[in-house]
Amino acid sequence: MRAVAVADFGAEPEVMDLPEPVPGPGEFLVHLRAAGVNPFDWKVAEGLLRRAVHHAFPLILGSDGAGTVHSVGGGVSAFRPGDRVYGQFLRLPQGLGSYSEYALATEEDAVARMPDGMLFTQAAAVPTATMTAYGLVEAAGVDAGQKVLVVGATGGVGQSVVQFARDRGAAVAATAAGAEAEEWMRHLGASAVLDHTRGPIVERLLELCPDGVHTVIDLVQDAEGVASLLPAVHRPGGTVASTQGAVDTGGLAERGLTGINYSNRGSARLLAVLADLIDAGRLQVRIDHEADLADAPSALTRLRSGGARGKTVLRI
Repeated sequence: MRAVAVADFGAEPEVMDLPEPVPGPGEFLVHLRAAGVNPFDWKVAEGLLRRAVHHAFPLILGSDGAGTVHSVGGGVSAFRPGDRVYGQFLRLPQGLGSYSEYALATEEDAVARMPDGMLFTQAAAVPTATMTAYGLVEAAGVDAGQKVLVVGATGGVGQSVVQFARDRGAAVAATAAGAEAEEWMRHLGASAVLDHTRGPIVERLLELCPDGVHTVIDLVQDAEGVASLLPAVHRPGGTVASTQGAVDTGGLAERGLTGINYSNRGSARLLAVLADLIDAGRLQVRIDHEADLADAPSALTRLRSGGARGKTVLRI
């Protein structure tokens, strides 16, 4: 099968011809039709988890994917051949991922049936980013009447954070650059849009919210960037959440603030919830860029340059 993999940590991704996996007891094989690209993918290839879990090489990149169940092993009852599924398919100990024609999964993995009527490319854009967004908004305790700032709102996680916060009744301020991005943020429910390319946003945020915001969800900045926003966080009781591990939780606690360094926790149950939201028209996922599987290395380079306005997806 065709796959995009690395030969070792730090190696350049390349298209390889690798053996098709065979499902064992409790496993099912999925013929992938699309793969979603996430920053986590290249971080894994660089060795982010090298001390935490064994990696097999060549290592197929990617976690997110969508396709049809091809075959099932003994004991699998929740899925059958032909089912359209989406979810997370990364298996580091076996060197398997979603940038490939086939992937393995079990009923315990974060894999669920696709939303009705959704294209494979659309479904592949959902799992990691949208589950992360859902968990972030839930962990931050976003609620009706609150004011929320989303930094990095135009990316794959950010676009869903804006929608989930809006659905909970919060007033959302989002960072975005350019008229098109601003229009998209307002379409998703942001009541205010701040252009982060025009310098520090904290003063403009305080003009909009003199008493500060209840919650900051920062998806892109380092510790210094997050710290620069603290004067605009309502205290006591404000919350600052980061997906970059950029929050000094102890320091924030001393200021009467709650700090959260959030890591994605995916599940089949949550994917089913997201499928229902998509079917109901309450959640949109924008694809910024599509590429063929063979062009995955250049797609990764493009995404790493920053400025994403939605998700990058590979067609398989």
